[in-house]
Amino acid sequence: MFTVTDVATGRGTLQYREEYLTGLRCRISPERLKRHIDQPLSLPGEAAGCPFCRENIFSVTPTFPDGSRITRGESVTFPNMFPFAEWHIVTVISRNHTVPVFTRQQIMDALQAQTESLLRSGGYPSINWNYLPSAGASIVHPHMQGIADQRPSWITERYLSAGKEHHAKTGNRYWDAVREQERSSDRYLFGDEILWSAHAVPVGEREVRGLLPITRLDELESYVGSLAEGILEVLSLYRKLGTYAFNMAIVFGRETTGDFSAFCSLISRINPNPLSTSDSAFMERLHNEPIILTLPEDLGRYYRNESR
Repeated sequence: MFTVTDVATGRGTLQYREEYLTGLRCRISPERLKRHIDQPLSLPGEAAGCPFCRENIFSVTPTFPDGSRITRGESVTFPNMFPFAEWHIVTVISRNHTVPVFTRQQIMDALQAQTESLLRSGGYPSINWNYLPSAGASIVHPHMQGIADQRPSWITERYLSAGKEHHAKTGNRYWDAVREQERSSDRYLFGDEILWSAHAVPVGEREVRGLLPITRLDELESYVGSLAEGILEVLSLYRKLGTYAFNMAIVFGRETTGDFSAFCSLISRINPNPLSTSDSAFMERLHNEPIILTLPEDLGRYYRNESR
């Protein structure tokens, strides 16, 4: 499923990894963990004036064309005021400005509200989450973002097209092979119906992927509860490792052809800090080759040891 090339340096071994299906590449340098650039969590700002807090949300956020917003549990969903997709929505997850630990119901309500809105779009949908400013969130108040376009995002498109090529050449589903390999690998974390593992060629630090047994967004309803539980389990793992900020993307296909499996991807990000230190630089942004510090196999072993 992927290649590993070890390169000896004067300060340890560097790994170059490449995923066969997509050509995605990364570099893993465990020695860089010794830089200790992550710091204790420092939450920025007060809640005063936050547009997502209850005293403001129903007066300052936009509405859908019929004048409505979607409310489900604590969550409130509305169009993004500054969209970068044909269909771009925001779901505020909680009443509280900061949330020490999310509940299963909070995540389920947000996912279901996102689904309800995105199904109106007709495009290739994804459900996304930037948590805390160091992960790209411009507002601290927890919120998901849903986007949909007639053309899928680059990484989704790459998996869609490469999956079709693989099926045509071999007669087998790539995603079935991934499930079989990951379940017996050191990268495996937990789950069966939704299988969660540390991704072998991570696109970000400590990437964990949950492979769903579906393709389209309209098939998600039966799995929302277990998906929410899996997301919370990954966030708990990150917090044990001292990381609070993260990014998440759940991507879906549009046609059920057997060539694609919807998946949820999470990566940990450096905690917000007074120095504005970032964990992304020229390799990530200009070369599309992320520098990873944690070996996926080490993350899998850490999870299993901590769970005993």
